[in-house]
Amino acid sequence: MSDKPDISEVATFDKGKLKKTETQEKNPLPSKETIEQEKAEQTK
Repeated sequence: MSDKPDISEVATFDKGKLKKTETQEKNPLPSKETIEQEKAEQTK
């Protein structure tokens, strides 16, 4: 058994067969203003 992974399939992989997808942010991080507003509300 070899310690190195078998990359023979990766070398012959055809990127042209992949479908183009549109990525969308599902859980965007809050803005700096939103964080500051929430901190101000917690200290009240």
